[in-house]
Amino acid sequence: MMGLSTTAIGLLPTYATIGVWAPMLLIALRLVQGFAVGGEWGGAVLIVAEIAPPRSRGFWTCWPQVGAPAGNLLAAGVFALASAALSDADFLAWGWRIPFLASFVLVLVGWWLRRAVAESAVFSEEAREGVERFPALEVMRRRGRALLTGAGLRFGENLCYYIAATFVMTYVTEIRGGDRSMVLQAVLIGSALECLTMPLFAALSDRVGRRLVYGAGAACTAIWFLLFFPLLDMGDRVSVTLAITVAMVAHGAMYAPQGAFITELFPTRLRYSGASIAYQATSILAGSLAPLIALSLYRAYGATWPVTAYVVAGLLVTLVAVLAARETRGIDMASIS
Repeated sequence: MMGLSTTAIGLLPTYATIGVWAPMLLIALRLVQGFAVGGEWGGAVLIVAEIAPPRSRGFWTCWPQVGAPAGNLLAAGVFALASAALSDADFLAWGWRIPFLASFVLVLVGWWLRRAVAESAVFSEEAREGVERFPALEVMRRRGRALLTGAGLRFGENLCYYIAATFVMTYVTEIRGGDRSMVLQAVLIGSALECLTMPLFAALSDRVGRRLVYGAGAACTAIWFLLFFPLLDMGDRVSVTLAITVAMVAHGAMYAPQGAFITELFPTRLRYSGASIAYQATSILAGSLAPLIALSLYRAYGATWPVTAYVVAGLLVTLVAVLAARETRGIDMASIS
């Protein structure tokens, strides 16, 4: 679903060709992408969490998480190449389609991977006694606190990521009049460093605990956002790259142990639904709306301090969730009840 809908975006007719149907089709394809991610994350993360050794679960579970900055890295890299190789007119006319069409290769990779995946032993053992008929309803009825904790862990992390990786494009290019390729290259560098540091943060969470690493990541990100927009306002390549890179690396300190942290909140019978609802419901409320809210705040006040306050407030929600969560490092997944 993800691969085919992404490829189809690259084939969309323009507004000049089919009128209002063009944006309507784009919205429909973006919805399909969202549905695909909604089902994918929980399954990908929990099957690794249930198979991995308890003492290194954080490290192994971070690899599906690395897919987000790695995908952003690939996307930013392709867009940066297209933007550098083409004039602005050609890029807007047809060059933007290239990354979407190239993503078809990932459809084949995903299909091959899924044909080789089997259920984890912990789930297979649990399934012998039967499975929940309505797990989504049961997890809301029986694990409400875990859902709120997982959603809180996700809230500030998801919000700050979309500001640092998405809204920053609009802010630097359209509001500040900066160069598009410069911002894309900065996101490229930030994504690369986040990919490299995430396994280190995840392994650290296996040694010192999920709460300490996650909380430190949220606190550092909140502090850095006090400097984020002033650095962007300088407009030079070094300042813009520094602002985005540090923000994304600090974000990685939360995102790396997140898969293990959230899946460890739920028992096996409810884990897929619990982790997915906590993660994806927050994505709707936090990340998907963050660029729109940030732009509205900037337009309303004509300044960036409301956007900074918005991000910091979201990260405070995450810090509260970290304090409310119990430490789950090294827990036996089969023993969670």
